[in-house]
Amino acid sequence: MGKGLHRFSVFFTVVISILFSQCRNKQNTAPKAKKVAPQTSLVKYTSNQKQKLSEYNFYKGELSDLVPNKNVYPYALNTPLFTNYAFKKRFIYLPKGKKITYNSEAVFDFEEGTIIVKNFYYPKDFRIPEGEKKIIETRLLIREKDVWTPLNYVWNDEQNEAYLNYVGQKTEVSWFDQNGTAQKINYHVPNNNQCKNCHINGKEITPIGPTAAQLNGKYKALSEHITQLEFFAQHNYLEGFPTNQLIPQFAVWDDPATASLEKRAKAYLDINCAHCHQPQGSAKNSGLDLRFTQTDLRKRGVFKPPVAAGKGSGDLEYSIVPGHPEQSILLYRMDNTEPGIMMPEIGRSINHNEGVALISDYIKNLTLLESD
Repeated sequence: MGKGLHRFSVFFTVVISILFSQCRNKQNTAPKAKKVAPQTSLVKYTSNQKQKLSEYNFYKGELSDLVPNKNVYPYALNTPLFTNYAFKKRFIYLPKGKKITYNSEAVFDFEEGTIIVKNFYYPKDFRIPEGEKKIIETRLLIREKDVWTPLNYVWNDEQNEAYLNYVGQKTEVSWFDQNGTAQKINYHVPNNNQCKNCHINGKEITPIGPTAAQLNGKYKALSEHITQLEFFAQHNYLEGFPTNQLIPQFAVWDDPATASLEKRAKAYLDINCAHCHQPQGSAKNSGLDLRFTQTDLRKRGVFKPPVAAGKGSGDLEYSIVPGHPEQSILLYRMDNTEPGIMMPEIGRSINHNEGVALISDYIKNLTLLESD
């Protein structure tokens, strides 16, 4: 009995020694790296992708003059997205024989090879919009193999070329505003993932601006006599354009002559917010739906509490409190530049004072507007 106990004691001591040795070795040995599945890159290398903007041949003459070449058509939106007061020149490159398909509500369908082009620039003096300017970036959406690929090109200081950029960039911009006051900001060029965040619809990337309501207006660069929709239809570029029904039309957000305060505010919220705040957008979990066509007041934010309370809510209870903009989370986030609070999160580093004033007036008068 004593010998057996002795043998067990020796065995137990050996086992403990081995386990202790293994534990000590593990502590002194760097852990092996775990295999991590590579993240899918947003950038899809398409056959149309170029390293320099000039290689697309969108423009003739001096690149910075932005004079469209053959098959490149300018267009404008009735109410555009606000981007730090940047001016924009938009174009559609439509390969010969390709069409655009009309849709009364959603973004139009574009055929293979179409490229949507948006240039962001600042006139040196806003009182002379066609004068000297500085182009910051050119964003492309390329339609190929039934998907849209976003690409971004950043202009050099010489203003004679723009280069493909995936990672974003910060640059200082200065100008004189409409009152002759000097302004200066740090402009943030978005990276490709930020582009995806705004353009995602369900599981696909889509354009935001080219809709019937946004293009239903005259644009001098196309024609002084007919609307943009009529121009594209008459030139056989737009299929399915109805001639026997009322075409939707967005108000011009800062022109009271075009529509009521309510419609101008809804148009502003649609282009600035609804690409994320709608059932297929990246902010769908918020429960807000700020599309122009949404008629449910609660979904539009009226007396709707936030899904997750935090500093973004400013300790306020509802997204919109009719008659009380100062109690409305929506306006609180619009009138803020602090990361984690400001809305939109991407595309601005300063407040759009005129836009804030519009939405403030809309909320003040909301009870009257909705009862009319």
